[in-house]
Amino acid sequence: MNIKKAEFVISNTDPAKCPQDGRLEYAFTGRSNVGKSSLINMLTGKKGLAMTSSKPGKTQLINHFLINDEWYLVDLPGYGYAQRGKKGREKIQEIIDAYLDQREALTCLFLLLDCRHEPQKIDLEFIARLGENEIPFVIIFTKMDKVSSSKLKENIETYKAKLMETWEELPPVFTSSSEKKSGKEEILGYIEEINRMVLNRIP
Repeated sequence: MNIKKAEFVISNTDPAKCPQDGRLEYAFTGRSNVGKSSLINMLTGKKGLAMTSSKPGKTQLINHFLINDEWYLVDLPGYGYAQRGKKGREKIQEIIDAYLDQREALTCLFLLLDCRHEPQKIDLEFIARLGENEIPFVIIFTKMDKVSSSKLKENIETYKAKLMETWEELPPVFTSSSEKKSGKEEILGYIEEINRMVLNRIP
């Protein structure tokens, strides 16, 4: 897929105020500081599309970007930012939960995980919730340029093994590096394939 056009449409905290034109939506979230905004900018080829910051927790709204006048890329807040405080974290989680529960246009959620870390409780709990609510999702391991190829493989296999303790089948898994621009073709190709199947009603 070649992204020729990516434009900001709207930011809000209420799913009911999100676009109602029926276009498919692909949402991105993950723990704060996982590299979400950088990944979105890399995928779209627009450096300043999503706000990036060295300080975690920058995104606090549901942000819709219209891609090629065809589908929406949705930048959700990152969860679990400790310095936001308990009430702040709960508020962000409520925004994410409301979007996931109410948006019929949500076609797939891209959950970002930092490939450098072992499985984190907060991520595993989030994944469990996705399964319980039958929300389609895939996993993107970010920052693959920060570890060796052997360590990357080891960490991913560890994560898969942990998930298989409770899952019968694992979701698709991608790896990415915003700095190296790796993973872009695979991720956008996956979105393109889903668009083709849904719009053409291919089972």
